[in-house]
Amino acid sequence: MADEIAKAQAAKPGGDTIFGKIIRKEIPAKVIYEDDLCVAFPDVSPQAPTHILVVPKKPVAQLSKAEEDDKAMLGHLMLVAKKCAEDAGLANGYRVVVNDGPDGGQSVYHIHLHVLGGRQMGWPPG
Repeated sequence: MADEIAKAQAAKPGGDTIFGKIIRKEIPAKVIYEDDLCVAFPDVSPQAPTHILVVPKKPVAQLSKAEEDDKAMLGHLMLVAKKCAEDAGLANGYRVVVNDGPDGGQSVYHIHLHVLGGRQMGWPPG
């Protein structure tokens, strides 16, 4: 976990991201869902037995930078997270996380949802 926080503290907003490269198919990913608004794939550094990222194709850097016209896209991401959780067999529950900024643990400045499941989640989360 300390490694993830160190990455978040070092990350800077702006420019292209690994998610942009995955969306443009410049970097391969095991895509489990894709439509005109977003793409979903397993996290390469999973923090739970099931760890899926849901990433919008529109490059909004962080939730705190989202605009009113992003409302439909943000809602769509939540519904896709639900579908991915169902498809992954997470009937017993799951957690959806959005990291925002350095203190929120954001290490890639392209908004994305983490769908975590397959084990009991702790509380408080961090």
